[in-house]
Amino acid sequence: MELHFNRGNGPIDELIDQLTRQVGVHHPGIVREMILSALKAGQEIDYPADLKLMRTTMKEMRYTSKVFGPYRDRRKVTIFGSARTQPEEPIYQKCVTFARLLAERGYMAITGGGGGIMQAGNEGAGADNSFAVNIRLPFEQETNPVMSQDAKVLVYKYFFNRKVAFLKEANAVALFPGGFGTLDEAMETLTLVQTGKNPPIPLVLIDDDDGDYWETFFEFMKKTLLKRGLISGEDFALFTITRDPLEAVQNIVDFYRVYHSSRFVGDTLVIRLNKPLSPEQIETLRSEFSEILVPGTPITQGGAFPEERDQPDLLHLPRLLLKFNRRNFGLLKAFIRRINSF
Repeated sequence: MELHFNRGNGPIDELIDQLTRQVGVHHPGIVREMILSALKAGQEIDYPADLKLMRTTMKEMRYTSKVFGPYRDRRKVTIFGSARTQPEEPIYQKCVTFARLLAERGYMAITGGGGGIMQAGNEGAGADNSFAVNIRLPFEQETNPVMSQDAKVLVYKYFFNRKVAFLKEANAVALFPGGFGTLDEAMETLTLVQTGKNPPIPLVLIDDDDGDYWETFFEFMKKTLLKRGLISGEDFALFTITRDPLEAVQNIVDFYRVYHSSRFVGDTLVIRLNKPLSPEQIETLRSEFSEILVPGTPITQGGAFPEERDQPDLLHLPRLLLKFNRRNFGLLKAFIRRINSF
């Protein structure tokens, strides 16, 4: 029989309802659609490898939510960098210091769980304040000794699931020098924030003391990408480059001084705040950042939309409501920094 996501499946809907009641699930309406998706895939796909990919993806994402769920109320920073960096190298020690400073401020570190910069991040934050989001590889990727016995270790088969975990759970991303994988993560994070597919977060590029990695990369972007019009000047607001781990940590902490988080509800950008703003402050934002608004629309302050009930822990926060043009995401980061100045 042909299955539908609406309740037109007759006895199949009744069986699914009985199953969810007997097992006991949260949000049975959502789980019902997940079950129907699996059944429809079984009907439509006869190629075993495709079904195995879907099965493994579901299992890995389920376990991701299970491991991270108890720590939902703590902010987290994903740390990327080379697996080949040695403990005696200055950049390794710089990462240890960075992660330690984060943990002292209540943050948790998420790393790839391997050696090098990943181990430095876990070492600095300590296992109690760390996650290891590992991947099965034929080399370079045994879980580091800091995290090898910890329950907050996840090992993925697929890179794309691992990538989702790195960014889905992160309130900030810190990038240390690294190889292809680090550059891949840097470009992916920049792309997702630049296009609005990831909420605005601090992206901090932490360089060697001589600045010969990220600062060189910055020069390439400025002299080649910007010169050719492949990026815009405001895209440089999406990230910060520093050689100082304390400055990097402060950049992250300051980003959440007044700003809390954001999401779209329909065509309205909802910016959640840690404290309400005055009418004068809202008018300042409107006058200084009118170009990011849909022409003729205001910035107002209000409460949560009904659609936000899927995040019940955030319903109490005050909110700014605006019609963002969905283009100037670099300026949106500047807008958030201006909010944090109040």
